[in-house]
Amino acid sequence: MTGQALPTHPGLIGGPVYLDYNATTPVDIRVADVMLPYLRELFGNPSSSHPYASAPRRALADARAQVAALIGAREPEVVFTGSGSEANLLALRGAVLAADLPRAHLITQVTEHPAVLETARALERLHGVRVTVLPVDSDGLLDPAVLAAAMDEDTAVVSVMAANNETGALQPIGELAELAHSRGALFHCDAAQAAGKIALDVAELGVDLLTVVGHKMYAPKATAALCVREGVALEPVVYGGGQERGLRAGTENVALAVALGTAAELAGQELADGAPGRNAQLRDDLHRRLEAALPGRVRLNGPVQQRLPNTLNISIDGVLGHELLAAVPEIAASTGSACHSGTHAPSPVLTAMGLEPVRALGALRLSLGRWSTHADIETAADALGKAAVAR
Repeated sequence: MTGQALPTHPGLIGGPVYLDYNATTPVDIRVADVMLPYLRELFGNPSSSHPYASAPRRALADARAQVAALIGAREPEVVFTGSGSEANLLALRGAVLAADLPRAHLITQVTEHPAVLETARALERLHGVRVTVLPVDSDGLLDPAVLAAAMDEDTAVVSVMAANNETGALQPIGELAELAHSRGALFHCDAAQAAGKIALDVAELGVDLLTVVGHKMYAPKATAALCVREGVALEPVVYGGGQERGLRAGTENVALAVALGTAAELAGQELADGAPGRNAQLRDDLHRRLEAALPGRVRLNGPVQQRLPNTLNISIDGVLGHELLAAVPEIAASTGSACHSGTHAPSPVLTAMGLEPVRALGALRLSLGRWSTHADIETAADALGKAAVAR
């Protein structure tokens, strides 16, 4: 059903070397193909009782099973949403409001995605929720002892991402979830960057809520899901007709659900076939080549070992990341800074890790994926090295 991956993606042909897979991924052609019947012929509402609903209803169930299989969940625990940000909103707002505590307490950590941090701030502003944002160490990791000290009897939910989108740092989710449960709190994990890149099992991790995002694993944008452990009560994010266990009303987008399910199945196959090891080899080869081209100038940001296999975040002494990428049009990647009105500011993630501004501004995030090749690595290392030497 899924077939073989193309040697390259049509969207990458003739373009620069793509090293920004953590930002978004090309939609796998196999994923696009399975969507088409639900856009062209199989249009029925899966909640209807007539024959036009049968195929969409089966497809929705199959997609739910595929996503569940990727993360070790039960099929009814998968709730489809329109984005990872929406899934995070459902998890955090849903858990806090369902807890029905007079001064509910939400704990997260400083290098979370804005979808979590801004939701926490909104809950604080609109619902009087107490929010604690915990620090991280120089590798971007949360010390479980810091979490243990922050929890109290009103802590309703703890939210910590599986993998950081900039550095790839992998948090000790199992230990953190166990601590949260010891104080009666739910544990939410934003696995947007981790799902499909490393093996995840919600039962082994002990998480109550887990976010999966399709466009990080070769499905279209606006495809996502929240795994909600059986027995966990949440306030709905959209009220209405009772779809998605009553947590996210609205007629289901079967085509997008099928896309997410297919992407999850393909990701599971790649995990079984050793894709993480392949990506780690390419990543490390890129790192070694840059160090050889720029001796003493390349500094790794984040953990050496405890990180995603596809992610390399480095700073190069003497250059600014955005200027270096501008000088290398043959590479598409991200920097360690954000541009606002023409002014570049250091990444909040790198700043929270204690990196000085000049190093943070010099950072590059180079993230690999399904169609990365040895030739890409050679091209990227050569171009970046030559441009950095010339600056």
